[in-house]
Amino acid sequence: MPKSLKEDALTYHQCGRPGKIEVIPTKPHHTQYDLSLAYSPGVAEPCLEINKDKSNAYKYTAKGNLVAVISNGTAVLGLGDIGPEAGKPVMEGKGLLFKIFADIDVFDIEIDQKDTSKFIEVVKAISPTFGGINLEDIKAPECFEIEDKLKEELDIPVFHDDQHGTAIISAAGLINALELNGKKTEDLKVVVNGAGASAVSCIRLYISLGVKKENVIMLDSRGVLNKKRTGLNKIKQEFITSRDVDTLEEAMKGADVFLGLSIGNVVSKDMVKSMAKDPIVFAMANPNPEISYPDATAARDDIIMATGRSDYPNQVNNVLGFPFIFRGALDVRSHSINEEMKIAAVKAIASLAKEYVPELVTKAYNQQNIVFGKEYIIPKPLDPRLISTVAPAVAKAAMDTGVARKPIKDWETYKSELNSRLGLENKLIMAIRDKAKQNPKKVVFADATNFKVLKAAQFICTQKLAHPILLGNKKEIQKIIDENSLQLDGIPIIDIFKDVTKKKREQFAKILFEKRQRKGMSFVDAVEKTYNRDYYGCLMVETGEADAFISGLSRKYADTIKPALHVIGTKKEFNHIAGMYIMLTKKGPLFLADTTVNFDPSPQTLADTTLLVANEVKRFNLEPRIAMVSYSNFGAFKGKGSPIRAREAVKLLHEKHPNLIVDGEMQANYALNGKLRAKKFPFTKLKDMDANVLVFPNLSSGNILYKVLNEVGTAKAIGPILLGMNKPIHILQMESSVREIVNMVAIAAVDAQ
Repeated sequence: MPKSLKEDALTYHQCGRPGKIEVIPTKPHHTQYDLSLAYSPGVAEPCLEINKDKSNAYKYTAKGNLVAVISNGTAVLGLGDIGPEAGKPVMEGKGLLFKIFADIDVFDIEIDQKDTSKFIEVVKAISPTFGGINLEDIKAPECFEIEDKLKEELDIPVFHDDQHGTAIISAAGLINALELNGKKTEDLKVVVNGAGASAVSCIRLYISLGVKKENVIMLDSRGVLNKKRTGLNKIKQEFITSRDVDTLEEAMKGADVFLGLSIGNVVSKDMVKSMAKDPIVFAMANPNPEISYPDATAARDDIIMATGRSDYPNQVNNVLGFPFIFRGALDVRSHSINEEMKIAAVKAIASLAKEYVPELVTKAYNQQNIVFGKEYIIPKPLDPRLISTVAPAVAKAAMDTGVARKPIKDWETYKSELNSRLGLENKLIMAIRDKAKQNPKKVVFADATNFKVLKAAQFICTQKLAHPILLGNKKEIQKIIDENSLQLDGIPIIDIFKDVTKKKREQFAKILFEKRQRKGMSFVDAVEKTYNRDYYGCLMVETGEADAFISGLSRKYADTIKPALHVIGTKKEFNHIAGMYIMLTKKGPLFLADTTVNFDPSPQTLADTTLLVANEVKRFNLEPRIAMVSYSNFGAFKGKGSPIRAREAVKLLHEKHPNLIVDGEMQANYALNGKLRAKKFPFTKLKDMDANVLVFPNLSSGNILYKVLNEVGTAKAIGPILLGMNKPIHILQMESSVREIVNMVAIAAVDAQ
């Protein structure tokens, strides 16, 4: 290990609070009454309920979300038998992964015991604490006996990840590799270099998927497991080959698959060259594979290669499996993790690799685009969709095989709950996307020669959020599609310079001329404007050829608004527009306005902006609770300035819209803390409710706040959402991400509905 990495690793583990995990209370504990509920005398009540029925432990304690990571330190990573204390950093690390990937709590337990029967007795004795047990870093062959015995005697899931984790992930890779090279599992000749827990579990799973046992050659450190060998343990005897083969070099000749779970650099280029056509090489020794990725791919251009390393394509990483397998098993209170559940995980992981890869994944791996193929047969470990893909598949398999004690009835709700566990998607944007899917609308894009727009369009199509229409040069667009392997077949592309007929152009120009003839625009000017993508896209919406328009990715906000105002115009009852951002916070969505349009609004404009925001919030099935914010509270400031405008706007709203929950002017802390406000200002229409809408007295304050919140990571921003337009027109911030574009399209589609 490089000196700098060694020092960083030691500092990482010791700085601040030593270690990587801690216990955090999940219930209130600040008052004496809280403590009387948490402990004596109140704690006696759940104790009595559990005494009546042990299953109530899932109801009243953390058991149902608590996994034990248990080891005796006899096979720690590549370090061997280093003992339980030395293995503890690994077990803590496993606990961290469980938490961050699947929101599963962990106690790591290191047992100073090598005697198999005694180790089993210790685990059995502590098992009532947990909803599941993850065995870790226990050497073979003892690990097989330990797992088998515990699975027999305990009624909670027991899973040895060193065995099954690698097997499940690599099996998913194998399924996809075979789809690419067209070979069948029953025809495969497989070489397995390594005879430890992972290797044995891998080949057992491959056999359950169709690989024939007689086509497998397994090697340990002394060579091929064949009939010449003596003194082999029971596990190794299971894989003795009848073929007259002694060495790895001999075994590799004509092999379809090489599975490496041994040591680095034992496979040569010549060995790879001797394999069958379209070979599959999974060299998973860490940190150095049995053959390096560059050497293997240099030896064969028809190879499909995977390793355990993150710096090469197709990383076989157990974190793709165990957090989500346990998540699914815990959520249905499964008695066990059986073979069917493991195979369900294999198929779910394999299927995910063939789906559209979201931008947040490609960004995490510094790639512009990732598509299914030889260099992507296994999902990336940081793919947030794993939890809502693998856990439901495992849970369903548990239910189908009769080991689930708490069946899931509503799968869509369950998937939403899984995502919300990690805060992957705010419930509001999920609801907006769901609503868009119910009645997808035609959305025209002005900036279709941009990769981000095209990638967003692909996602929108696959998720059926809307029907994209692309404006731009067809050759440029097709080049970007081809270079990035995007799937956009059948999507309309309009080159407004080449594809628009004279009749159509004159029709559009006439509409624009009639709107602007008394404002200095001639018919010739109007014709010229139809060569502008923003004007043309807005005219498509105006004539009903499209339902909504998205622009602004490559141009200034103000330059993009102008064509929209000229063509679409504002709602008659308001006669002005405003910009709103949705901030996705831990406390829920917070709506901010105006953040993009009105520099120094009058009281009437503030009132109108408030009504526009209120209407928009209601469309998201939320009740707007509006605070008109400033730097003073309810008349405390007597001079001129923004507090006066806010105060007058509130007066207008109270007079004309008495049922609207709005008040002010007030400082932001009182707006967002209802209990604090109710103590000092009990007369407000907000009462003790926290505001979910903040209306600012000028553009600078609103713009500054949303950018600060977004930049420091306090909240994620969606917007700007343009309010007050007569039809759905939305203008992106320059250089918006793919996710931001998709969210704006979903909002535009809902607007159009």
